[in-house]
Formats: sequence, structure tokens, C-alpha cells
Amino acid sequence: MDSSAVAPAPARPAAAGTLDLRLRVTSPGLVALPWRVRLADWDITEVPFRDIPVGPSRHLVRFVDADGALWALKDLPARIAEKEYAVLRDLEARALPAVRAAGLVMQGDDSAILVTRYLERSWQYRRLLMRMPRDTPQYVEPLLDAMASLLVELHRSGVFWGDCSLANTLFSRDGQVLQAWLVDAETSEIHPRLSAGQRQHDLDILVENVAGGLLDVASRLELPEEDHPTLFAQAESVATRYTALWETLQAEPVLLFDDRYQIESRIRALHELGFAVDEINLQAGSDNTMRLKVAVAARRFHATQLHDLTGLDVGEGQARILLADLHAYAHQICKETHADVSAPLAAPRWTSEVLRPASMRAHQALGGASDPIQAYCDLLEVRWLLSEQAKQDVGERAALEALAQRAVPAGSAARMAIADVPTGQIPALTPTLLRELSDQPSAAPQTD
Repeated sequence: MDSSAVAPAPARPAAAGTLDLRLRVTSPGLVALPWRVRLADWDITEVPFRDIPVGPSRHLVRFVDADGALWALKDLPARIAEKEYAVLRDLEARALPAVRAAGLVMQGDDSAILVTRYLERSWQYRRLLMRMPRDTPQYVEPLLDAMASLLVELHRSGVFWGDCSLANTLFSRDGQVLQAWLVDAETSEIHPRLSAGQRQHDLDILVENVAGGLLDVASRLELPEEDHPTLFAQAESVATRYTALWETLQAEPVLLFDDRYQIESRIRALHELGFAVDEINLQAGSDNTMRLKVAVAARRFHATQLHDLTGLDVGEGQARILLADLHAYAHQICKETHADVSAPLAAPRWTSEVLRPASMRAHQALGGASDPIQAYCDLLEVRWLLSEQAKQDVGERAALEALAQRAVPAGSAARMAIADVPTGQIPALTPTLLRELSDQPSAAPQTD
């Protein structure tokens, strides 16, 4: 044996007899992982790690394939891990947009590993902002809307985030908008109700951290300093977006008794935002007026409707688009058959004859990198935009070709599908590079 060779450092086992493994999933592959060893010392030749880029983190995060699923493992001090595990389980029970806790491993010596389900078909903010052409800054807007909406949803449920930032969030496409997901709850607290001061403190943190995240991307893209004021203004706009949505949901208008039609208008406005209504409360005043209080439920109004009609479980933004397509299909059947065909009657036929085959065609046009339902939503949007330009219906084939060639109209939400296309580490995509990529054969999707 070569005496000059350096022996590898031995793995650091947890304190004997102190391992406490709690898993919420039936996964033999997860159970078989070397939980007695510190996460930093797991052997890459024995553990099925997946290399996925992560943003800056105070703690070690690694990803593991087990039983056909992908799991995120985070090394934490025991007290913090226990708290985050409890918070994530509470967020799941409240159906809030956050990663799902799958397990907690207490290793002793104040060390623990938090296990969460990897959020499929999601990406970090850098992936979207660094991959879109520099001349398309409008794609920052859906990101900011998603952050504001996420914070409103958390605050309505009494959740103080404490470290809200772009870096602690993942994003997924939901129709023509983005859905933001909380992925780091280390500093989160759950209260019966948040005070205005708590909400403002969280909002101030968000604005500051969003500014830092946008400046980080600007630095990576080597954007000129003259762009910085615009970035700060965009970050500050998150507060405006948050306040507008919060006030809409909390509004208690005072109406005259003769203005009861405004009740329907208020409910319709909430439904347009995707929120269902739990209860309507009218409190009469002494001056021929009444105060309208509406108990707002989860933001799943259209998603619930679509599920009841078809059994599909999709995002709220996707459901709005699909419901419109379903109703248009039912209307077309009425014209062709001269019969009254309701959406519930048309739903099975629409699902089997329209949605499923067309979503797979759109999915294939995008190289298999996008969720089929989202791909169909993109197909509908692109077909409509191309038809508007042509002043006539261009048909599905033209829309599929536009998706396949990444030649969708400027400003289209479908352009964000470029974030799903597999690449290595590359700079922001220019129009020239986009055309070059569209000429290359599609590869298997890569999650990051």
C-alpha cells in the first residue's frame, strides 16, 4: 500500500441509539438511505443523488432519487428542523402553496435532516429571468405578481414567513400566470391572525429581498448600472401589488338597500381573481344602508369547477383557460346539433376528444419538456394570438408549428416555456440564440 496516499475521512455517524426516523411516505428506497451518517458524508457511489442547482442556502441541501420520485434533503439543527417540519405540515393541511414535508430524521448531537418532496416542473427565478431575451423585461411582471399573491395567501391564513424572498421560492407555470411556492419555512410562524405590523414587516422583507434577487440577476447578466433604478422600482411594486390584492379581499363596502346588485358584482370580482366565497354577511345600518362582508375561501374557484366537471386536478390559472375552452366546445355542439348541450353534458366528450389528444400534441411540440395540460394552455393562447394577427382562425397546426419552432408571438405567456427546455449553464437567450436552439433536436427534460 502506498504510504503517501491519504485515507478518506471516516463518515461521522449519529450518536448511538439516538436515531429517530419519521417518514410520511411508504418508500423502501428512502428508508434504506444511510440516515445514521451526516448528510455531508453520504457516499455518492452508494446514494442515488441528483445534481440540481440550488440558490444560496444557510444549510446543506441535496437531492435523492428513490422509488421513482425525487426528494430534497436539508441538513439542519434539530430544533430548527422540528419547527420547519411542523410548519410545513400545517401549511399542507391548510392547502397553501408550499413544498410538502415527507419526513424528519433526528440524528442526535443536535443534527437532523428534513425531507421534502421535490416540486416537479418548477424552477428558481434565475432560470426564467436569465433565459429570457434581455429585451423582454415584461416577464418579470408575472414573477412579481406571483410573489405578492403568495404572501397574501400566507397572511390570510395567519402565516408570518419571516424570510420571504425570490431565493426561497419556486415557480411553476399556471396557464398564463405563475404560481409561487414557499420552499423554506425555517423562520415561519403560524398565528391565529397577523397584525398589520407583522404583515408590514413581512412585506418590507419581501421588497428588500426581491430587490437583491433582481440585482443578482442583473449582475450575472452584466447589465449596466443605469438599469438599477428600474429594478428597484420593480421590487417596490411588489408592495403595491400585495396591497391592492389584500384590500380587494378584505373590503367591506357599505351599500344602499336598493344597490343589492352590487353583491353579485362583488362576488363576481372575487371569482375573477380565482377565490371562492364561503359566506356572505349583510349587516344593516340605521341609515338605510348595509355593510357587506364576504368570507373568502381558497383560491381554487375555477379549479374546483373543472374538477367537478371532469375530475381533472389542475392549477387555478389553467382551470380558467380550460373552462373557457370547454364552454366554447359546448356552444359549438349546440350550433351543430341545434340542441341545448350544457357544459356537464359536453365535458366527457371534450376531455376525451379534444383535451387529451391536443394536449399530447402540444406536449410533443414542446419537446416533452412541459406539462401536457400547460402545453395545451399554451397552444390555445398561441392559436388565439396568431388568429388575431391573421384576422382569421389559423387552426391548430399553425399554433403547433409556432410552439415547436419557439416562434410564438412576442409578449405571449407561452414564451416562458423556454425555461423548461433543457440546457447547460448559458447566458440570457437572445433572439438569434432562440432561433438556433429551435433548429436543434429536443433532448430529455432536465429538472432544475
